[in-house]
Amino acid sequence: MTRSAAEPALTSTVTSAVTREPRPVAEGVVPYPPEAAERYRAAGYWTGQTFADLLDGAVARHGDRTAVVGTGPSGEQRWTYAELDARARGLAAGLAEQGVAPGDRVVVWLPNVPEYVEVVFALFRLGALPVFALPAHRASEIRYFAEHAEARAIVTVGRHDRFDHAAAAAQIAAGVPTVRHVVVAASADTELPGGALTLSSLRRTPPDTLPGDDADPASVAFLQLSGGTTGLPKLIPRTHDDYLYSVRASAEICGLSPATVYLAALPASHNFTMSSPGLLGVVHAGGTTVLAPSPDPDTCFRLIEAERVTLAAVVPPLAAAWVQAAERTPRDLSSLEVLQVGGAKCAPELARKIPPALGARLQQVFGMAEGLVNYTRLDDPEDVVRETQGRPISPDDEIRVVDPDDAGEREVAPGEVGALLTRGPYTIRGYYRADEHNASAFTEDGFYRTGDLVRITDHGDVVVSGRVKEQINRGGEKIAAEEVENHLLAHPDVVDAAVVGVPDDFLGERTHAFVVPVPEREAPTPAALRRFVRDRGVAAYKVPDTVEVVEAFPVTGVGKTSRRALRTALAEHLTAEGNP
Repeated sequence: MTRSAAEPALTSTVTSAVTREPRPVAEGVVPYPPEAAERYRAAGYWTGQTFADLLDGAVARHGDRTAVVGTGPSGEQRWTYAELDARARGLAAGLAEQGVAPGDRVVVWLPNVPEYVEVVFALFRLGALPVFALPAHRASEIRYFAEHAEARAIVTVGRHDRFDHAAAAAQIAAGVPTVRHVVVAASADTELPGGALTLSSLRRTPPDTLPGDDADPASVAFLQLSGGTTGLPKLIPRTHDDYLYSVRASAEICGLSPATVYLAALPASHNFTMSSPGLLGVVHAGGTTVLAPSPDPDTCFRLIEAERVTLAAVVPPLAAAWVQAAERTPRDLSSLEVLQVGGAKCAPELARKIPPALGARLQQVFGMAEGLVNYTRLDDPEDVVRETQGRPISPDDEIRVVDPDDAGEREVAPGEVGALLTRGPYTIRGYYRADEHNASAFTEDGFYRTGDLVRITDHGDVVVSGRVKEQINRGGEKIAAEEVENHLLAHPDVVDAAVVGVPDDFLGERTHAFVVPVPEREAPTPAALRRFVRDRGVAAYKVPDTVEVVEAFPVTGVGKTSRRALRTALAEHLTAEGNP
C-alpha cells in the first residue's frame, strides 16, 4: 500500500497472458502499462484465466452441484453447473446465429432471475461484452448506454416492478442504429413488441467450441457502470485478468467453499453482488447462488430458511430493516453465518446490532466498480469490524490519501482525513471512451481519484468519512446532483434548481431539491415537479424525495459562486431550519 515509482506512459498495446505478444487494445480503452501488467503477472495476480475458464473449472469440479436457484419468467429454476453451462453454450450459439459477434456490446437489463446468469455466461462464451444495467434504470439511462457503447442488442424481461421493460427496449432500439435485436426473457404467453426475440427461441445445439473459449485474458470482458458525479454513469472496462483476480482473492478472504449458499439480495449486476465475492466468487468456489426477487426481509428470510443460506450482502438501509424484522420473524435464520454490508458506510450503531439480531458475523465491504475493494476480515477484532471499512484485497493495492483542495498532489499526515487515490492490479486506468473525464479522474501516474474522503488507521484499515464530489449516496445508490438538476431545469416553469443530500436515518442520505420558478408564472407544485422528473424516463431512485419551491435560493452571499458552494450553502440552510 505504499506508493511506488511513477510508471511509464500509457501505450496502445497490452501483452497477452498466453502468448506474451502485444495485441491491439480495443478502441476507447486505456490499457495497463506493460511494466505494471508484467509485474501483476509475475506476482501471480493475473493468471491468464478467462470467464469461460471460470465456468469450465466449476463444471469440471462441481458439475452436479447446484449453481443457481431462483424464479424467472418460466417459474422456479434450479440448475447445476453442468446445466448452466449447457444453457449458456446453447444461447451463445443462437446469438451468434443472429449476428452477435465477438467484441460486440450487449446491454444486459435484467432483474434477479436465473436467466441473468445464463445470459452473462452466454455472452462470455461468445466473446461479446455485457454492458451491465440495473433493473431500476429507465429509458434515459438505457438509451445512453446503448448509444455510448454502440450496443448490438439489448437483453431484458417483459414486465418487472410495474414497468414494461420490453416495450421500452424496443423503443430504444428503434432510435439507436447499432441495436439490431431486443431479446426478452419471457414466458410463452408474454406479449412482446414487434421484432423482439425470446431467449427460449434462441437456444441451439452449440458447436464444440465457441469464440469466447479462446478469449484473450488481457482483453476487456465487460463494461460496468460508475456511480456518476456529473451526469449519466461512465462505462468501466474490466478485463478477464484484472476482474477475476479480485473474484478469486475475494472468495478466499470471505472463506467461500462448495458449501457456501449465497443470497443475491441486491441487483445481480451491482459490482458488490457480482464479485465481492458475489455470484462470481461463488462460481469460483463451487457454491450455490440464490437469487432473491426482492431484498425485503420477508422475501429474503423465507429464502434463507428454505435454502439454508450461509452468506448474504446488503446495503446499510436494508441491514437496518433486516435487524428490525428479525425481532418478529418466525423464520429460521440459523444457517446465516455472515452478513456483508457495503455500498455505503455502515454506522457503528447499526454494526453493533447486526450480530445479536441476525446471529451472523458482520463483514464490512467498501469498494467501487472501478476497482479497489476493502474488507474487514472474518477474524478481525470486534472494534475493527464495527468502526472501519476494512483493508484492501491486495498487497499491491496502492493507496494515497491527499489534500482534496490541493489538486490531489499533497499527501495528508498519517491518520488525517483526505481524498482517496488508488491504483493496483484490478483498478482501471481509464473509463471507456472518456478522454476528457479521464484527464481529471486519473493522475498522470495512473492513480484513480475515487472521490471518497477517508482516513487510514495505524493498522491500515480504511475509515470512510464522506465524498469529495457532489454525489448523493441514497441507500447505496449514487446520484449525481447535477443530473437531477438538469432534469428539473428542463421544466418550462423552472428557472433554477439545486439538489442536495440531507441526512436520513434509514437511507443514509435522501435528496432534497430547491426550485426557483419562472417569475410571474404560476409555480409548479412539488408533486408536479417530482412527476415531471419521473416522466423523463429516469430511474426511480433519482426522483427527488422532497421538493421545495422558493422565490430565490434562501441563502445570502452565494452570488455567482460555484454550484458546489451553492449546494453547500443550501444544505446548511436546511440544517439550520430543521430538516423538512
